[in-house]
Amino acid sequence: MNGILMMVIAIVVLGGAYLLYGRYLQNKWGIDPNAKTPAYELQDGVDYVPADTNVVFGHQFASIAGAGPINGPIQAAVFGWLPVLLWLLVGGVFFGAVQDFASMYASVKNKGRTIGYIIEEYIGKLGKKLFLLFCWLFCILVVAAFADVVAGTFNGFTVPEVAGQAVEKISANGAVAMTSILFIFEAVALGMILRYAKLNKWVNTVIAIAMLVVAVVIGLNFPVYLTRETWHLFIFAYIFIASVVPVWALLQPRDYLNSYLLIFMIVGAVVGIFVSNPSCNLQAFTSFNVDGQYMFPILFVTIACGAVSGFHSLVSSGTASKQIKNEKNMLPVSFGAMLMESMLGVIALIAVASFAKGEAAAQGLTTQPQIFAGAIANFLSAVGLPHNLVFTLINLAVSAFALTSLDSVARIGRLSFQEFFLDEGVTDDNMTPFQKVVTNKYFATVITLVLAFLLAKVGYAEIWPLFGSANQLLSVLALVACAVFLKKTKRQGWMLWVPMFFMMAVTFTALGMTIYKLSGAFATTGLSLGNTLQLIFAVLLLILGVIVAVQGVKKLFEKNEEKEVA
Repeated sequence: MNGILMMVIAIVVLGGAYLLYGRYLQNKWGIDPNAKTPAYELQDGVDYVPADTNVVFGHQFASIAGAGPINGPIQAAVFGWLPVLLWLLVGGVFFGAVQDFASMYASVKNKGRTIGYIIEEYIGKLGKKLFLLFCWLFCILVVAAFADVVAGTFNGFTVPEVAGQAVEKISANGAVAMTSILFIFEAVALGMILRYAKLNKWVNTVIAIAMLVVAVVIGLNFPVYLTRETWHLFIFAYIFIASVVPVWALLQPRDYLNSYLLIFMIVGAVVGIFVSNPSCNLQAFTSFNVDGQYMFPILFVTIACGAVSGFHSLVSSGTASKQIKNEKNMLPVSFGAMLMESMLGVIALIAVASFAKGEAAAQGLTTQPQIFAGAIANFLSAVGLPHNLVFTLINLAVSAFALTSLDSVARIGRLSFQEFFLDEGVTDDNMTPFQKVVTNKYFATVITLVLAFLLAKVGYAEIWPLFGSANQLLSVLALVACAVFLKKTKRQGWMLWVPMFFMMAVTFTALGMTIYKLSGAFATTGLSLGNTLQLIFAVLLLILGVIVAVQGVKKLFEKNEEKEVA
């Protein structure tokens, strides 16, 4: 097996799945090209805004493509390239893409409402409350994991392996850090230009590309060196600001700039693979048990976003569904974006497979984003591109996607916390003093980020399995909600059943194993603050997930009541 063959298999499978299975689902569920979508019906210029397919696709993919499809497959490669490749393709098509499409479809058919509201409408108010609490806990995990990934990418110094070893600067990381800082300030400036200058879209494009080039040039020539701990503080301060400022001031222009990095990374990686045809230095399969980690369920929760991700359901039903101009656009935006993410996961697998055992560490590539960037830089060196420049750009792209995910997840976490304490009919005038405090956006943001910061100190490698379990359990809840919606509206939903019950087995097993492991550590050596939080989170997530899933499955098997088909 080599890189080109893996890439061709992925392109054929994923492309064929879109043309065949995606269109099959669209025909089974039914779309109405003449229907007035929520983007028009509830247009408010803020959340409900009709947008072209390519614009919504860009938003969807930029939001869901964080560090997950890169980190997950690289970590899971310890089981061998074959199980990783199979799950990326099978899981991406029959689990992830189906979930994302169903979530967006259910939302568009219910006035652009979120999965939480779908649960309230078709399962019950208690289910919605528990789901919001689950979402909040999940968002804390995501912020913790991704913040530590970004801090590792920015870390300017090596960590001595033995006492007395000198600490050295990591120039590539310093360049990425400096470029990323400039990127943030440029996004703010671009936001002002987009909002107030009202320039032609081609002029905006030239300005955005020029800003990107300037940031990279300055970053390469003036790297900044700070420790991982210092970057943790900086990142959380940034997330706090990004979570409370208007979206046009930072998030939207960052997505706009990110789209160019996205294009460079995906196209560059594919071109590099076809030009250099990297060999596969991984075994096809190693063992069902690697260092105490069992392939079931660890493989499935580790790969996470590359195959199926519950977070995608929040994006599909929370923001993208409110921008769909025509129902026929749902398939490319949701189903298509998930398949593209699976493709990114395959690229990450090819990247890690290109290194011989110990080669990446010998080159100073210690984190998953660094391994990914190093491999793509090696591929593109074959066409004459400077290794250092490509490495910086790929690292910048990965950190930019992770920061974009942090922006979105922190905001969703804050909104979930606020919404949990609000009931129908509650307004600013009749709120209790307690509700006024907990629904304050600054209070909700601080409590969310403080818990995430404490967890981030544990390190993403320790958090990732719990994050993956929570993410996959969120996909279970989304699949349950969508299956109930399809049944209540007399549409076929059998294609959600196998993914739903399989992911239940995966997530409940994974959370049970995590609880057992942490409980054992507590009984023998005691737990640190971070591990204690992990144990509490694991128990709460398992309890909440089981309750919501049971409520949904009961609705799924009860006698169908008459429900108007949307």
